[in-house]
Amino acid sequence: MQSYAWRGRNSRGELVNGVIDAEKEDGVADHLLAAGVTPLHIAVQSTSLGAVRRGTWAALRASPVNDDDLLLFARQMATLQRAGVPILRALAGLQASTPKTALVDLLADLRAQLDQGRELAVAMARHPAVFGPFFVAMMRVGELTGRLTEAFQRLSEHLEFELDVRNRVKQAMRYPAMVLIAIGIALVIINVFVIPTFATVFAGFKAELPLMTRILLGFSGFTVRWWPLLLAAAIAAVWGWRAWLATPDGRYTWDRLKLRLPIAGPIVLKATLGRFARSFAMASSSGVPISSAMSVVAQTVDNAYIGQRIEQMRQGVESGESLSRCAAAAGVFTPVVLQMIAVGEETGELDTLMREVAAMYERETDYAIKGLSSAIEPVLLTVIGVMVLILALGVFLPLWSLGQAAKGG
Repeated sequence: MQSYAWRGRNSRGELVNGVIDAEKEDGVADHLLAAGVTPLHIAVQSTSLGAVRRGTWAALRASPVNDDDLLLFARQMATLQRAGVPILRALAGLQASTPKTALVDLLADLRAQLDQGRELAVAMARHPAVFGPFFVAMMRVGELTGRLTEAFQRLSEHLEFELDVRNRVKQAMRYPAMVLIAIGIALVIINVFVIPTFATVFAGFKAELPLMTRILLGFSGFTVRWWPLLLAAAIAAVWGWRAWLATPDGRYTWDRLKLRLPIAGPIVLKATLGRFARSFAMASSSGVPISSAMSVVAQTVDNAYIGQRIEQMRQGVESGESLSRCAAAAGVFTPVVLQMIAVGEETGELDTLMREVAAMYERETDYAIKGLSSAIEPVLLTVIGVMVLILALGVFLPLWSLGQAAKGG
């Protein structure tokens, strides 16, 4: 496959250009015409050293494909498939219209794989950093059942919910994060500049200082003297934490502890179970067997602890147990949800009721996120109050004692 540089005019008469990978010039012209571009010039792209350097520099500067791009891609593909546009023409049109270099390269690779006779799910599986296991599995189901349009539509709804929850959590955590950053900056300024100045004043007292003052002076002196070592220790701790989380045992332990956090734990649990219910309903309604659907969904919940519980449910279902009994044994669902699962099994409307479960968890998650800032605010005020009290006792108590001594003298 060769890279071709092209130049043409779009439907509004504007001059546009770009680069497309194709076997022949005729293929480039077909792709451009399908995208609504009239080609004026098509030539093999130069591979000089300068071009390679520019390409390398552009690749380094290019931002990767994120979840917003993936959501837009799923929506556009659902619309194009619903309109009856062939998948190769749809990918060509998206490639010609997107301004993002990484997404252009991704679409070009998908088209190249389809040109070679591979399935769309197989082509997407070659990009695990962009298309997760659930996305690939839904594409495979859509291709096998002939319901690719529905698969894209449901994936777009799934991604929209994920992004909405993530954005609301970030918005709720913005104020606490700013307060914590301000507290950290204040601690550094106090330890490096304020307390050493007071230490010079206290040295002239020639009297025994209160315990709190001695603790503050000792901590400040240690921080000023050994700050390079403390900085290196902090960097090593962050690196060690990330390395530990990269291990299966570390990820499992941390995901389990997250669910037990005082304020954020219930929110994480509800959001994770909502993601499980929504994904399971999508897979089940698409014709995937229950055991296969649970195996795929266990990889999409983004929590190793919950994922293992779902795998245990899958094993129980494969051994002949009912889904409701396996869900009860998992120990993560509420009684209301367990009752809805049992009713869904009896009536054959499991996918419908699982969507109801997902909607219930999503509403609870939304309500909990809205109250997240108000729940964290008292904790932050307590921390700030304790810091002010320690500083007041350590810094101003000796000054107050000196004033009392001078007044008595």
